[in-house]
Amino acid sequence: MDLAALADFNLVAAQGGFGKASRYSGRPKATLSRRVMDLEDSLGVRLFERGTRSLRLTEAGRALYERTHPLVAEILEAGDLVATGLSPPRGRLRISAPVLFSHTLIGKLAAGFARAYHDVVLEINAEDRNVELVEENYDVAIRVNPRPNEMLVGRCFARDEMLVVAPASMPVPEGQDGDVFDVPAVVLASGFDSGHWNFTHEGRQITLNPRERLRMSSLIPVRDAVLAGAGVGLLPRSLLSLPCVDKAALNIWGPVPDRPIELWVLHSSRRLSSSKVNAFVDYLSNAFPERKLFAAE
Repeated sequence: MDLAALADFNLVAAQGGFGKASRYSGRPKATLSRRVMDLEDSLGVRLFERGTRSLRLTEAGRALYERTHPLVAEILEAGDLVATGLSPPRGRLRISAPVLFSHTLIGKLAAGFARAYHDVVLEINAEDRNVELVEENYDVAIRVNPRPNEMLVGRCFARDEMLVVAPASMPVPEGQDGDVFDVPAVVLASGFDSGHWNFTHEGRQITLNPRERLRMSSLIPVRDAVLAGAGVGLLPRSLLSLPCVDKAALNIWGPVPDRPIELWVLHSSRRLSSSKVNAFVDYLSNAFPERKLFAAE
């Protein structure tokens, strides 16, 4: 099978027509048509149904496209990497980042990266879902406590600490070690804070049974509801370290050691990492030299 003809077939299939593929690539429409016909002849099957004003994949064409498109993309990317060698990072870098991280930290980090790498354009999407990097054409994903995935590689660039936080008017429960205390709680819809909350306060081991009063979709409204006196919540220290937070309105009861928070920057193990991806991973890691998401107090 001619790899160049296969690449042209994938280009036409992805663009939905020879004219669009020609405009996208800057190559003659006749050349693309001839290369696809040569591929059809070599395989002995028709890959496109050609109408006067339409073009669509045959069943065989769709099967070939679905099986070969990711592979062809990786081969072309590998060729680009070899051709560019050690050239400076350039091009568009698509990043998926959690909503909270995006709203509190990514803007400053992105500005610093842009100053350091003028030829890279960052496209950052704030979303809490786990995107499919290859299928959705992302270069990098930032994730919190990611599960092991053989299709992804990367590094942990920062850690955070989860705290039991209450309104300033609510004191820490009094009692004996082993007691379980019911408390009104503001919880996450994701269930990250489900179950008992265990923490240490002044040498005492304390267990809380959170009684749900409010359920929120993200941590910022959890924080705001706790500040407003709705109940107790689990909040990362970094979210309480922001200048906009009235710390006098909060009572930090103690850290929760069994709910660690790790932030990872990940990219696909199925692709050769480009210079722009490597530059971003290194920049993000260097931005947190102590691997802490919050400043030391």
